Amino acid sequence: MNNNIYYLGIVSFFTDFASAMITPILPIFIVYILHDGIDKLGIIIAISTFVSYFFRILFGYLSDRFQVTKPFLVFGYFISAITKPLFSFSSSYESVAAIKSIERMGKAIRTAPKDALISHYSKTKESGKTFGFHKTMDIAGELFGTIAIFCILYFYGESEDILRNIFLLTVIPGIIGVLVLLLFVEDIAYKQKNEKYQFQKADYKLFPTLFIYFCFVFFVLSDSFFIIVVKEAGYLTAYIPLFIIASTLTQTLSSYYFGVMSDKKGSQVILNTSYLFGILSILSLHFGLLWFGFIFLGIFTVSSLNAIRSYISDNAINKASIYGLFYAGIALFSSLGALNIGYIWQKFGEDNALIFSLFGMIIVFLFSLLKSIRR
Repeated sequence: MNNNIYYLGIVSFFTDFASAMITPILPIFIVYILHDGIDKLGIIIAISTFVSYFFRILFGYLSDRFQVTKPFLVFGYFISAITKPLFSFSSSYESVAAIKSIERMGKAIRTAPKDALISHYSKTKESGKTFGFHKTMDIAGELFGTIAIFCILYFYGESEDILRNIFLLTVIPGIIGVLVLLLFVEDIAYKQKNEKYQFQKADYKLFPTLFIYFCFVFFVLSDSFFIIVVKEAGYLTAYIPLFIIASTLTQTLSSYYFGVMSDKKGSQVILNTSYLFGILSILSLHFGLLWFGFIFLGIFTVSSLNAIRSYISDNAINKASIYGLFYAGIALFSSLGALNIGYIWQKFGEDNALIFSLFGMIIVFLFSLLKSIRR
């Protein structure tokens, strides 16, 4: 693989190391430290997810239209690095939502151009393997970041001061990632500006598959909801990172495999398989098999993203723009889903929220299978 792929993997490793220091404790911080309800958590998830994904369509377009990649990556990673520590000063769910949205805007700026850069440096017919490797580095960062959080909580306790100090520490791996990007990753050497930029017929053919995926993620529970399920089951905050470790370790070990399988078996086969694992994750929560719930969620996440990103890489003409549209669709559907699930959970309880998620996933999965059979 091209050296730029390895360096981008290192950048993602440190960035997601920082993100993983927040993931296990932010829902706990919102619900049990700031004393806001599950519905408020749903609002935060919806707003930050929408910002994170919807604006990727803009920066994907700008990247293709003006043929700019690395500057968007640097700016996006820098914003994420300097905003995560600001959670330490939050006093309400509104302030958490604002900081989270700014931090996610950094991800929105960088993601579509980054995927286009990865696609550019991928070898022919190896896009699945390349994205699989990158996702492996991504999730490995989450794994080691979560291990670090577990050690901190286990040895130093889970007081409010400890949680706020953890937020401050995220600046270290975040800045390391930005420096690696600045010093070692090369930009795409564009030959000329894309003055006649427009969507091609091949781009439009991708929309049906993407839409089915959007419908599925509408019913997927965010990992923040998974964390609250564990907390409500009686686990101490210090042990919650272990569930995240189970998920991220699974993703780290399986990402490259699913990337290779996307190249060999086809993206649609892997995508349908990922839907099945998504369904199993909710079934596991419903029956109290919490560890399996996190493991299956991890498999769904890594296999579906690798399959979709490979599918776009192999078939799209305006890659950054299609990646942007893909993430914008996730923004809309997952944000609305988070609002619905948060409301159902707050008003009707956890079990009804899980049932809503489960039956929605099953319907979309069957529709996807039918579409595949007809093709």
